Order: sequence, then structure tokens, then C-alpha cells
Amino acid sequence: MKMKRFNEKINGILRILVFSLLFGISAVINFGCGSYSFTGASVPAHLKTIAIPIAEDKSPAAIPGLRELLTDDLIQKFISDNSLQVTERSTANATLECVITSVTDAPAIVSAGEEIASRRLTIIVKVVYKDLIQRKTIFESTFTNHGDYVPGEATNERENAVAIAVDKISEDILLAVVSGW
Repeated sequence: MKMKRFNEKINGILRILVFSLLFGISAVINFGCGSYSFTGASVPAHLKTIAIPIAEDKSPAAIPGLRELLTDDLIQKFISDNSLQVTERSTANATLECVITSVTDAPAIVSAGEEIASRRLTIIVKVVYKDLIQRKTIFESTFTNHGDYVPGEATNERENAVAIAVDKISEDILLAVVSGW
């Protein structure tokens, strides 16, 4: 009889512990996930608009149209995100100035026969995000990303790698602006 009571007490305590543990995990998941937002959570409240001037290309291996491609991709991402309205500099609360500092195209995968199986096109962009109202720099960072392609496959493979790298960098820049990452 004493053993049965002891087991009942242990079972009761275990139930309470399991319930508490599950409740705690649930609370952490709900509150933890709820605190992250990609809709302007880290954009200062006084900033409503942003100007994104055409990127400069100071890379030695300048790719024709790269600066326009980067600028257009950034503008489209900011429009889709809707955290800041994209506008002209004269009416903007903030600016996002981008300078392409490097473009490299190097072998990524070399096969056993020393043939290049894949190439990696890497783009580096220096970004300055400025608050025009408070006249201060919010951040100045360098973003790097890449796109891979198979040489000789098709004439547009390298162009696709450029587009992939630009898309990844644009996404990284957007996240840095709207979420503070």
C-alpha cells in the first residue's frame, strides 16, 4: 500500500514536471519566434522613406550593367518588403549607398584531371546606410556573396551566376537594414 502511494506521488510529480517543461518550451517558442520580424522591427520609427541611388562600380573587373542590376534588385526587394518606401533622395529620410568594390571569377571545383568543373563569381559590395533626419550613419558594412556556374555550358551561365550573387547580396542588405542583422 505504501509503495502504491509512493508511486502515485512520483507519477503526480512527474506529470507536473512534464507539463511545466512542455509549457516552458511552448512559451519560449512562441515568445522567441514572435520577437523577430522582417517588417521594419529595427528600422528607426522616424524613418519612412529610403533613397537607393545607382550603385558605383569601382571593381577592377567591371561587369557591364552590374551597377544597374544591383540597384534594380535592391529597389525591388525594398518595394516588396514594404518596411521603407523607396523614393528620390530629395524626399527621403534615409539613403542606401552601395559601391561594388570587387568582382572575382575563380575556379570553385577542379576535377581529378585538373579540369575546371565549376567557377565561382564573387561580388563584394560596400554599403553605407544613412539617417538623413538625424544626420548620422546607421551602419557601414561590406557584403559578399557568390554565384557558381559551369564554364562552357552556355553563354548565359556566367550572367546567371552574376544574377544569383546580386540577388543574395541584395537580400543580405535588405535584412541588415530592416532587421539590424
